[in-house]
Amino acid sequence: MMLQIRNMESDRCIEMVKSELSRLGVNYKMVELGKVEVKEIISVEKLQSIDKALRSSGLELMVDQKILIIEKIKDAVHQMIHISDEISKLNFSEYISKKVNHNYPYLSNLFSGTQGITIEKYLILQKIERVKELLVYGEFSLSDIAYKLQYSSVAHLSNQFKKITGLTPSFFRQFRNNKRRKSKNV
Repeated sequence: MMLQIRNMESDRCIEMVKSELSRLGVNYKMVELGKVEVKEIISVEKLQSIDKALRSSGLELMVDQKILIIEKIKDAVHQMIHISDEISKLNFSEYISKKVNHNYPYLSNLFSGTQGITIEKYLILQKIERVKELLVYGEFSLSDIAYKLQYSSVAHLSNQFKKITGLTPSFFRQFRNNKRRKSKNV
């Protein structure tokens, strides 16, 4: 991810930016006059922290509003799938629109135009990641997981899981459990 910084005019500014990024726990690849390349995608909250730190030294983070919206979409999907005990009973497009405070067609076009996949595909990928976590922890049956993540049936969940991972959920659980047992015995 590339960040643009206004008023960065000297080597002293570069050192100050490196120091602030390190202090905030942001891993960067490169810092040059006017720009920083960071190693990972940064949350909206982290971008705001970086901007606040830079402003105290006369610098300003120039953030593309579209990037912030994309991050808000990803945060909304993450909250819906990973943090909430149950996925919102709202239609996911309504949920995302409310969370990001924009109409869904705009969000959908922006997301697919910049990320190369649709929001729906991103949501499915996140749901499958959540299924993997729940399978590995072994606390829930496949039926419970399907219900928890609002799949219409276990068959629907299994088909989607196999389409994305190439494995059935049962085989994935068995494989991960066997792998964990072997690593404990070593």
